[in-house]
Amino acid sequence: MHDYTDLVTYIIKAMVSKPEEVKVAMIEGERTNRVEVTLANDDVGKVIGRGGRNIDAIRAVVRAAALKNHDRVMVEIV
Repeated sequence: MHDYTDLVTYIIKAMVSKPEEVKVAMIEGERTNRVEVTLANDDVGKVIGRGGRNIDAIRAVVRAAALKNHDRVMVEIV
């Protein structure tokens, strides 16, 4: 299983105003891995975006990278 935390960290730190508070952790499951993102309360709205567009785009990029390696990855904001 590949590690997608660097990809998610790079994308999210470019979006937020407090990049030092971004923490990304990967939790491995049997079939699906979860990438959990913890960030400042002020930046949650920026990452989610209007109607969830930003987080959907992040998930699509990570899903495409995972598909190449035949992995399943979910991105969640904690």
